[in-house]
Amino acid sequence: MGASAGKGRALSMDINLARTFLAICELGNFVKASERLYVTQSTVSTRVKLLEDLLGQALFVRTKAGATLTAAGAQFRPFAEKMVQTWEQARHNVGLPVEFSSLLTVGAEFTLWERLLVSWISWVREDLPEVALRAEVGTADSLMIQVTEGLLDLAVTYTPQHRSGLVVEKLAQDSLVLVSTDPKTQGPREPGYVFVDWGAEFRMEHLDAFPDLPAPALAVTYGPLAQQHILRAGGSAYLPLRVVRPRLDEGVLHLIDSAPVFRRPIFAVHLDGVDNPLFHAAVEGLRQAARQEAGGEELV
Repeated sequence: MGASAGKGRALSMDINLARTFLAICELGNFVKASERLYVTQSTVSTRVKLLEDLLGQALFVRTKAGATLTAAGAQFRPFAEKMVQTWEQARHNVGLPVEFSSLLTVGAEFTLWERLLVSWISWVREDLPEVALRAEVGTADSLMIQVTEGLLDLAVTYTPQHRSGLVVEKLAQDSLVLVSTDPKTQGPREPGYVFVDWGAEFRMEHLDAFPDLPAPALAVTYGPLAQQHILRAGGSAYLPLRVVRPRLDEGVLHLIDSAPVFRRPIFAVHLDGVDNPLFHAAVEGLRQAARQEAGGEELV
């Protein structure tokens, strides 16, 4: 019992060392790494010192501006990434019930779960019953970190980060359309408009389209919240066509044809070199679900 526990603590320590090293690599700063890992800065420094002692090489050059990798640190980085990824994959798959042969962890931004990924989950449960699923919701940045560290097998996001060792594939394209509870609405300049922040690119395009628009009375970062608000109180907002299409068909919301349409591509991201056939079958199912969801985009 004692020897086994000791080995477990040693392995856990090794993984923590690698996680700490990778956090500093990404953030370029010991302080920011400590904040992300929820540990003290001295703990981060101790872990780096232990790792450098184990490897017999200095991994970082520390300056007032932050921390940069040495040549040895740059060489160690892909090994650290693989170490964390392998550990997470093992941790997730060990202990699965006998009726499952694989575990698939998938994460997506909040708005992308509606319709697109909900329908895909139903497909996986029916067509790939031997695959266990774990679904998570997160921001684009957190999803990318989790994919890189092996915490997620697959992420679906509007804003991927193109990194070495990652596969980034465009799945579909969202059409952000102006919808309103009042079919006579002329645009965002009228009362009741809710500004939904769909990211930096949308903000720039929205500003170009409506350069003199005053600050809105209500601005949100979560599309479903805007939809629920205007359905309850009345008003208008830019929302994905695939999400509001049922409300348009019901006549509860109305498409404002005179307003510009903004496009946002949707991407799937996963580690390169995955050789699990069930994973690739699941990704192909996601592609099919995305094509089905995009079936009505010709409306705009």
